Parts: sequence; structure tokens; C-alpha cells
Amino acid sequence: MKKTFKEKIIFRFTNMARQHKFLKYPCLALLSFILGIYYIGRHFATNGKRYASVAFVIIFFMNSCSFSFAVFAERTGFINAQEAYSAVVEDSDIALAVEKEVNLENQILLDDDDVDAGYDAAEDIEGVDTYTLDDILENQENYQTDDIPSEDSAEEYVFDSSDWRLVLINKQHPIPEDYEFTLGTIKGSMQCDERIISDLLAMLQAAKVDGVNLAICSPYRDLNRQEVLFNKKIKVYMGQGMSYMEAYKLASQAVTVPGASEHQIGLALDIFCDTYTSLDEGFAETEAGKWLAEHSCEYGFTLRYPSGKEYITSIEYEPWHFRYVGKEAATIMKEEGICLEEFWDKYL
Repeated sequence: MKKTFKEKIIFRFTNMARQHKFLKYPCLALLSFILGIYYIGRHFATNGKRYASVAFVIIFFMNSCSFSFAVFAERTGFINAQEAYSAVVEDSDIALAVEKEVNLENQILLDDDDVDAGYDAAEDIEGVDTYTLDDILENQENYQTDDIPSEDSAEEYVFDSSDWRLVLINKQHPIPEDYEFTLGTIKGSMQCDERIISDLLAMLQAAKVDGVNLAICSPYRDLNRQEVLFNKKIKVYMGQGMSYMEAYKLASQAVTVPGASEHQIGLALDIFCDTYTSLDEGFAETEAGKWLAEHSCEYGFTLRYPSGKEYITSIEYEPWHFRYVGKEAATIMKEEGICLEEFWDKYL
């Protein structure tokens, strides 16, 4: 009977090892290597159709799937990156930015109202609905405010994670699906959670008594509005030469992503004054900015994105952006210099 390749190899190396004792171990090692190659080859030979089928499915998927095609095409050298991305959207109305060298660290962050008003950088908010205390009072016949809590009451107050005033909304904690609230009208089409209007008006009134004329803008925004603004930011950044992911990352530093914005639950609003109408860090140095930093907690509002807490909030410093959390919590947050995320970690 004719010997197989395997039998011939085993016989040859076994015979060689018997004739030359000093070649025993080298022959054994070489025999093992050759047989290993032999078995691997036999495996692929007998399962070739299976592997060919898997390879065909993978290639078909990578070439037909719009999500992976661009990366696949670039990494395999079929076409360069720009051609790959263009191929994905050539039949759509999406216009891709021309790639440029962009220094993200020096890039100006656009606020919602900057983009909404059509600005390329942080400018004043002309064109966006804004209202002062006098404007708002025309729409509010009367209002009542609660007493400002004493120092003892803030310490004795028991906080509850189910308290609507303390709901934590950020990139890691999107708006709960079962979250409910009722909108109240501030003025015109401007709305917010009706439960905070009384304290908001009291704060505006107290500031006016102290000679500070505050104005508000961008309170409640629905999901559709938030998506439009966020996508506009991305488009502006891509127009400056950024990739989509770079634009997305920078946009999310200036405003929370849709579905994770406190504006969508009517508890956040932007505040400025008649002498400084820009929503930028310079507002903190104005009399209005200083007054809010000192007294907003007395009316239940806290500076939501303070300086030095960016690594926690994931949002750049915004001295104009205030969130209602209730007087007790706001007082503690100011006294301890903590943000809402830190408050949750410590008290809830």
C-alpha cells in the first residue's frame, strides 16, 4: 500500500533518529514543525469553502455598509479618506468640510444663541427673544415668593433624589422618559417650568432694587429645537475645517447634546444685563454677573457650569447659565463651592 505524506515524514525522521542518536531531539522538533504545517494545511484544504464564504460576507458587508465603508476603504488603501467620505454621501445633500489644520484648544466655543443668531463667534444676542423684568411683569398680574431659608433650615433640610428641583440632567444622565412638568409662560412664546416663575421674578425684582437690570433668554427649548441648534453648531465647526467627530466634541463642550439638556425640562435659563449683552465669560466681571454669583442662591438658582468644574460637568465655564435647584440646595452649593454633580455625590 502506498504510504501517505504523513507516514513518509514520520518514517524518515524516526529512522534518522535511530541511526544517529545525537539527532534525536532535532529530528523530533523538526518533525513536529512539519506535521504542524501539514495539519494546518489540511484544515484549510478541507474547510476552504467555509472560509471563502465568511470572507465573502465580510467583504460584502464592508463595501455595502455606509457606516463602515469609509473606514474600510481608507485603511485598505482602496481610496483616500476624503474620497471615501465623499463616496458615502455623494447621493445626499450633505456638504463635507474641506480638511484643514485646526487647533481645538484655541477654538472659540459657540453658545446656542450665537449659532441661532448666525454668528461665527461669541457676540451679542441680537435677534434672540429676551425679556427684562418690566417686560415680564406685563404678563404676570401678581406673584408670590417663599421666604429665603435661614442658615439653620438649609442644614436641617433632608434632600430627596426624587425632588424635581434636584433632577440631574447631563450627558451621562439624560432626561428620564417618565419625567413630567407643566410649562408656564414668562412672556410671549418664552416658557419654563411654571414652578420656578415666582422665584425667577423675585430674583429679577431684587436685582433691580440693587440697581442691576437683568434680562433672560433661552429658557425652555423642546427636543426638536435643541437638535436644530446642536446640528447648527456642528455644521459651523465643520465649515471651519473640522471633521464631524471634532465638531461634535467641541459642540458638546458648549452645550449639552439633545435629550440631555436642562433647557428641555424648563429649569435652566441664560441671564445677561442691559449693559452687557454678550453670553461669554466677560459677563462674570460685570455688576450683574457678580450680583448673580452672590445672590442667585437666595432664590433657588445656581451657576450650573462654574469655572474649574469642567472636568465634572463636561461643559465649559458659563457664568450666564443658571439652573433652578431650590433655595436649600442652591445655598449649600454656593457655600461649599460645588456643582450639581458633586452635590448629588455628597447629599443624595
